[in-house]
Amino acid sequence: MLAPTFSLPNQNGEMVSLKDYLGKKVVLYFYPRDSTPGCTTEACDFRDAMPKMEGAVVIGISADSQKKHQNFIAKNELPFDLLVDEDHEVSELYGVWQLKKNYGKEYHGIVRSTFLINEDGYIQEEWRNVKVKGHVEEVVSAIRS
Repeated sequence: MLAPTFSLPNQNGEMVSLKDYLGKKVVLYFYPRDSTPGCTTEACDFRDAMPKMEGAVVIGISADSQKKHQNFIAKNELPFDLLVDEDHEVSELYGVWQLKKNYGKEYHGIVRSTFLINEDGYIQEEWRNVKVKGHVEEVVSAIRS
């Protein structure tokens, strides 16, 4: 399936488009919130795995603001862009903006998900409702296969 195209601002307000990365593999991961324990672990796991990713581009997306993304990147020394999807348009395009339940409360939010997009812009593999432990290793294996 062709990956839905999009353009969103990154942590510095610069527009980033998926089409800018045609010719490269892209790890597009959606996560609920900056600076929460699971999201921090996932981001740092992606950071630490970059040397094994054979040149794939990593892009994170959440509904957090530019300022929150800037702080999250600085605190964790993340070497990749985090995109701002405050209106959750792209999250909805990828089907990851969903009704969630937590401690008996229902609300809409991002369900942690990752998409591996090939050099031609097609979704090569997808992981939905991701558990953080071991996830990045699965992504690295898929990139290398």
